[in-house]
Amino acid sequence: MTPIKMLSTDDKIAEIRRLYFSTTQRTIETDLAKALDLLKSMTSEDERERATVYMDGLAQMRSDWGRAATKKTAGTPQKTSSRAKATPKPKR
Repeated sequence: MTPIKMLSTDDKIAEIRRLYFSTTQRTIETDLAKALDLLKSMTSEDERERATVYMDGLAQMRSDWGRAATKKTAGTPQKTSSRAKATPKPKR
């Protein structure tokens, strides 16, 4: 059995920073969850303040990408058949 390595504060901040720079639209939810877990494990407010800029950046990316996905699906018109686009038949 391998021993579990306890991360120092510097290691935690470095991991949050790595997550910030490597996250993608597809991985933002899991990366943000990992970063939050690391942030919660920090013992003092001073330690947490050092990670603030990366946490704010991750939250902003999630917000921007979530908004972009919503706009993409919300503004897409429904497809209609070519028959529906044809001019109406005159009444007899």
